[in-house]
Amino acid sequence: MRAFTTLKKLSLAAATAAAFGAAAHGQDVINIGYTGPLSGGAAQYGKNVLSGIEMGVDEVNAAGGVTIKGKTYTFKVIALDDQYNPAQAAINGRRLVEQDKTPVIFCPHAGGIFALQTFNTQANFLLMAYSSVPSITQAGNKLTIRIPPSFASYVPAYAHTEMKLFGKSVGLAPSDTDYGKAWSKIFREGWEKAGGKVVADNPISYNKSADFYSGVSRVLAAKPDVMFVGGPSEPTALVVKQARDLGFKGGFAVMDQAKFDEMAKVLGGYAPMDGSIGVLPLVSDTRPAMKGYVAAYAKSHGGTVPTSEMAFNYTMVHALAAAMKMAGSATDATAIRADMSAALKSLPASENPQDFTGIDSNGGTESDAFLALIQDGKLRQAKISELVK
Repeated sequence: MRAFTTLKKLSLAAATAAAFGAAAHGQDVINIGYTGPLSGGAAQYGKNVLSGIEMGVDEVNAAGGVTIKGKTYTFKVIALDDQYNPAQAAINGRRLVEQDKTPVIFCPHAGGIFALQTFNTQANFLLMAYSSVPSITQAGNKLTIRIPPSFASYVPAYAHTEMKLFGKSVGLAPSDTDYGKAWSKIFREGWEKAGGKVVADNPISYNKSADFYSGVSRVLAAKPDVMFVGGPSEPTALVVKQARDLGFKGGFAVMDQAKFDEMAKVLGGYAPMDGSIGVLPLVSDTRPAMKGYVAAYAKSHGGTVPTSEMAFNYTMVHALAAAMKMAGSATDATAIRADMSAALKSLPASENPQDFTGIDSNGGTESDAFLALIQDGKLRQAKISELVK
């Protein structure tokens, strides 16, 4: 902490220049920064993201590291806990740049990402944003990569499917985070555009409680056909359970932060989620490269089944390594960003199991996304285009 206090006396630009200068003159380790929840209600989510980053780093290093202009570097992860708090994410980001000399920082929540975007171009670090909020890349930040697909692309399939199965009234019960608010706004717009009606809107503090009966009861009092829910997987599962306990028979439209396979562990299977639509668990993905990744992750992590947080961030570490080679620099964030799309396309399927096809001009990844629908206690894989027919 004393070192951090001393560094704070420097201007951010001067500290960044000094850090990057050190890397250019013989430093053989490239620090990869991470700020995210490692304690509190969203800790499991944050640890999942970090696990994917660490697996990618381990593979890059095991393969000999990153050779740039004849010099070989290894990656090292510097991870800081922000407890899902945007202000703490900003503090962590400054520390990572000033003290740990990180040219790249991963962050897995929208509030923290927006906080980091206030200074990442000034500080010249590439922000790897693990959040599907569309505005992350609509704001024009030139040093941001949005890792997952925009959640706006899911909404037409969500609305079409749930209205067809259950009806046109929906009660909103998302998390009360910045992420939840952004998702809820776009979901509401998409639902109403499809001819539906929002009959209740009651955000819930998923990270602060395990008893959601009062919040769920307020939503169910409006007698919705469908509930829109989502936050970290474990509390989302409890919201679903408590809705069922209170007699709700309708469907659930589930935000992409919550993962069906993790929710099933809490609920004792998929049956309580009948009629739900959400993102496809990796373990249910039938693509050969994804099946190979799931097996490799489980083998190296004691049988643990990975989620999309692991796979997406794993791939981005490999893409960063390739982009740094292409750019001829471990520190020029602008040059690295410029080569990220080509780097993704250059990866073998084993390092890109979700089949990213590139990065658009705003910094968002491009892919042919799959969703999952739960019916009769079983999960069905389907492309978005198949669900909106």
